[in-house]
Amino acid sequence: MIQLALDRLTKSECRQIADQASPYVDYVEIGTGVIKEYGMDFVCEMKERNPDKIIVADMKTCDAGKHETRQALESGADITTVMGFSADQTIVDSLEVARELGKKVLVDLLGVNSRKRLQELKALGVELVSVHIGKDMQQASTVDSLEPFMDLSNDFDVFVAGGIDPDRIEKFHQLNPAVYIFGSYITAAESPSSAAKTIKEVIQSIERNTPSNS
Repeated sequence: MIQLALDRLTKSECRQIADQASPYVDYVEIGTGVIKEYGMDFVCEMKERNPDKIIVADMKTCDAGKHETRQALESGADITTVMGFSADQTIVDSLEVARELGKKVLVDLLGVNSRKRLQELKALGVELVSVHIGKDMQQASTVDSLEPFMDLSNDFDVFVAGGIDPDRIEKFHQLNPAVYIFGSYITAAESPSSAAKTIKEVIQSIERNTPSNS
């Protein structure tokens, strides 16, 4: 699965890029910066424009879990994000609201890599996690540091994010992700449609050539 991350963009750019990439993506993420600038109304609009896509509101909630989770999910998002370093109660509250609404919470592991915390998140009932290399840390040396997450897919559905392009897909593929998240490779491309198509083809090729564990 492919997630398109729309961030640091105008409303018009978000609309145009999502429309162009639509045939090749499964999830559309409304990035934190876009939400901060345009609010919940734009989350609602993007769901209305993309009813066949899973809409992710990248709220990066780290407090007020009940309120922010309800705010995002009742505005049309299918998934909202909560930070993995948040207090346990914040995560539990967010999960409870999502279950009530029949939707999901994605826990962002930015700043989290300890085995202990990962085990705690599992015990809290977390099902979706994002191995996220932040915008400010996307140098090649950092992207190579995925070792703490290599067996994460045994316990969670894993999303991967952080400067991913066709050359880095194979590296992130080692984590057995359910969803690959792409931002600027698509959003900054001259042709977002062609960029998304290339990504889809590369992922399909890698998956075809990966031996099955069964």
